[in-house]
Amino acid sequence: MPTTRRNFLKSAAMALGGLSLPQLLRAEAQNGIRNSRKSVIMIYLCGAPPHQDMWDLKMDAPSDIRGPYKPIATNVSGIQISEHAPRIAKMMDKFVPIRSLYGSPNGAHDSFICYTGRPPSGSPQPARGWPSLGSTASKLLGSVHPSMPAFVGLAPDAGHPPYGSPGHPGFMGPSHAAFRPNGDGMNDLKLEGVTLDRMNDRTGLLRRLDTLRRDSDNSGNVDAMDAFQNQAMNVLTSSRLLDALDVTKEPGSVRERYGKGDPKNYGDGAPLNLEHFLLARRLVEAGARVVTLNFGRWDFHDSNYPQLLKHLPLFDQGVSALVQDLHDRGMEKDVAVVAWGEFGRTPTINKDGGRDHWPRVGGGLLAGGGFRTGQVIGATDRLGGEPTDRPVHFGEVFASLYQFLGLDLNQTVLHDLSGRPQYLVDGWKPMPELR
Repeated sequence: MPTTRRNFLKSAAMALGGLSLPQLLRAEAQNGIRNSRKSVIMIYLCGAPPHQDMWDLKMDAPSDIRGPYKPIATNVSGIQISEHAPRIAKMMDKFVPIRSLYGSPNGAHDSFICYTGRPPSGSPQPARGWPSLGSTASKLLGSVHPSMPAFVGLAPDAGHPPYGSPGHPGFMGPSHAAFRPNGDGMNDLKLEGVTLDRMNDRTGLLRRLDTLRRDSDNSGNVDAMDAFQNQAMNVLTSSRLLDALDVTKEPGSVRERYGKGDPKNYGDGAPLNLEHFLLARRLVEAGARVVTLNFGRWDFHDSNYPQLLKHLPLFDQGVSALVQDLHDRGMEKDVAVVAWGEFGRTPTINKDGGRDHWPRVGGGLLAGGGFRTGQVIGATDRLGGEPTDRPVHFGEVFASLYQFLGLDLNQTVLHDLSGRPQYLVDGWKPMPELR
């Protein structure tokens, strides 16, 4: 997905909701940025995938529950997954399937629990709501590199119901919302005295900025220039973000491993865009702290199996390429990967050949993070409808991710709009199985 200079400069929004880039940088600097190189890639499988057809096949169940797909062995003895995820199976030693994920209160579609670790309803929220992991990391940690945004969301715009936005800044406010290089709100980038029309190519921009700097030096006002305005100029002129968004800079063999998929939205969900997996790796490598991507539309109330055959093989290709790439580059201990949807699907296949919403249990996939991989966490009953061993709440995964990022769950708090301290998770502890 090559990004032209014109499109990038026209759409880049290091600030949303009218905040300029210097204002965002100023807000970030006021929050004690740390030097940790840890980062997270979160893959939201919009609409909730059928766990029984992916990670938790039930071959002893009746035919209207088990479906037509067969399990295959993986490279870890005793772990089997769907035959339509052969790439993941060959490198299961680098993954952790979770088969007992729960936490959605009512089975209503919403990305909120995947991005925040908290239910979208059923418990009181502070004014403006809970912030996402990306917004929290932006507030507490900032970016790994000063020329990169802390939080990047690779998703369609926020107006694609019912699956929601990747941003969820909550009470953190718009300065900690996701930078979205393909969204509608990205025209708020402001560099005082330089209009978007005048920034239509990098050569011209550099020439004008050189003139501006010389004029400032001659006038004696350069020392008075706001430090964050100067940093905003440096973000643009460094080319780091622009380069990270240009996948054509990758070798052909790497791009072929990831593949392209389909850049068009699948129904009212997200694209099946495999280049987003590559973009996510490039962005964290360049210094983003959290990158989220929305992939597909897994709400298979009808034609579960034909639709799954459009989704699962592509997901298999994208996530396996991503995780292998992280290992090849020695990044597997510094980057954690999580993929999941907001709940599971019904054990029984309905009259339309689909599976309906099932909040009692679902599944997820972890990788990287220095986690102890090559294991399955949790189990369900013979029908795949109830957790029977080690139920895992979304909040436990979030606790593990925050701990991985270096945040002390017992000491670290965020202050909401009323000034009240709020802990990062509601009492959940990191998963001991991962360490």
